[in-house]
Amino acid sequence: MSAGDAGPGSADAGSAEKEQPTAGAANVPPLDLLDGAAPDPEALVSAPEELWSRAGDPRVPLKARLEAFEDLTDAEVGDTSLVRARNLEREFGLRQLYLKFEGGNPTGTQKDRIAFAQVEDALRLGYEGVTVASCGNYGAAVALAASLGGLRCVVFIPEGYRTRRLQEIEGRGAETVRVPGDYETAVDVSRERAAEEELYDANPGGANTPLQFRAYGEIAREIFDELRDAPAIVALPVSNGTTLAGVYRGFASLYRRGKTSRMPKVVAGSSPGKNPIVRSFQKGLSTCEDLDPAKVRETAVSEPLINWHSSDGDEALKAVRATGGWADDASDREMITYARLVREKEGLQVLPASTAGLAVLIDRHREEPLPGDRYVAVLTGRRA
Repeated sequence: MSAGDAGPGSADAGSAEKEQPTAGAANVPPLDLLDGAAPDPEALVSAPEELWSRAGDPRVPLKARLEAFEDLTDAEVGDTSLVRARNLEREFGLRQLYLKFEGGNPTGTQKDRIAFAQVEDALRLGYEGVTVASCGNYGAAVALAASLGGLRCVVFIPEGYRTRRLQEIEGRGAETVRVPGDYETAVDVSRERAAEEELYDANPGGANTPLQFRAYGEIAREIFDELRDAPAIVALPVSNGTTLAGVYRGFASLYRRGKTSRMPKVVAGSSPGKNPIVRSFQKGLSTCEDLDPAKVRETAVSEPLINWHSSDGDEALKAVRATGGWADDASDREMITYARLVREKEGLQVLPASTAGLAVLIDRHREEPLPGDRYVAVLTGRRA
């Protein structure tokens, strides 16, 4: 599910990283987020390994742990690249096209943004553990953040899913629990466990949704920092709707404060007939209508996008309509094609499902040529 949302992650996010130590492990070198790069001894910010040691040590005072975790988040999460896709511009006759590449985050997806934000919140509130339902990417992000913060992590995975990120999740010390049923069932079980064991509930659509929106709103602010204004359109893949709604809110905040001259149109793409937000838009509905679970079947390509219930569907649908944007379908073949084009033309290895928004944007341009302006597509990284 969610190349573009807070929902389950991808079963095809690429090969798992080597196993990392869990917080507090004795005689084990700390996680090196800089991949061996030597820090400047005169740097104002502590080296990541020192921050990891302080943030994950329950013996350290809470204030110091929080400061270390915040510094670690600032150093490693967000500020992802925004690159102008000149070769794709030439391919499709569209100017100017920018790609917001979320593959620069620690686990390669935008989900690190909300995972780290929620683990920090859990630390501040005194929780000793965090739980989430996932099919891959989100579980990997929460497992990493929890291990760095020294928190217990329990990831609930639908029984029928086979994710290559399972080894990565467990390698970071997270406990995984298989749940009979679909992703929505796994979310319910995760919420129940959170209540029973007083764990922090990091699932979408719950009490922490405003925090998730704010974290994803940073994507909009980073785009603004590069372009110095809002683009004409921002295109995203959509599943639960959390990322899309968060980006919309980020741009709305910038516009209200007079930072931008306009609101971008929000464009959403997902698998044909398998996403409530897109289907509700196509049917002209004012609220997001659930699909029939029995008729929703994923493929290896579409799995990150599909679901019968979108936790933040109403917010996402509102964002698309309020900005005059649109939502449409992208087939598996289209998503594979666009992932290949992005790799060949721009050198970025992206998850095919994350190109759904880009595909929908280009399809509209082919039908009705878009004027010369600035357009942004948000893409998720894929580990090679």
